[in-house]
Amino acid sequence: MISDEHYMQQALKEARKAFDLGEVPIGAVVVAGGTIIGRGHNQVELLNDCTAHAEMIALTAAFNYMGAKYLPDATLYVTLEPCFMCAGALYWSKIGRIVYGAADEKNGYRRVAGDRSPFHPKTQIVTGLYAEEALQLVKTFFASRRPG
Repeated sequence: MISDEHYMQQALKEARKAFDLGEVPIGAVVVAGGTIIGRGHNQVELLNDCTAHAEMIALTAAFNYMGAKYLPDATLYVTLEPCFMCAGALYWSKIGRIVYGAADEKNGYRRVAGDRSPFHPKTQIVTGLYAEEALQLVKTFFASRRPG
């Protein structure tokens, strides 16, 4: 079986795509049975849609791939802690696992939910995988947009 590290590297590739497109660099992949069934990176600016987060795009692709609205045997790998909107979608998806890189102090689900998990009770959470790389990508993105 391929490791969590491998799939988080795939999510980081998606985040770099977003960066190159001028989007906040967050990437996500959904994996089931050792296969990537959904990929996404932020496309908020491209689509002019505030809901076009990496997680939402990857989930939609995974639902379409599986032909199902629930993903209890799947894992989402995402470079940054999901926001509360994405946490709601993940709750309804009944996803089996969520692996995320860096915490998001400003917009992450924990800012709203605190210590109470907003995810399905059976969802397992793993945090901190490639957190430094994910956070550095976001910091570089925002630093490049600030005037001198």
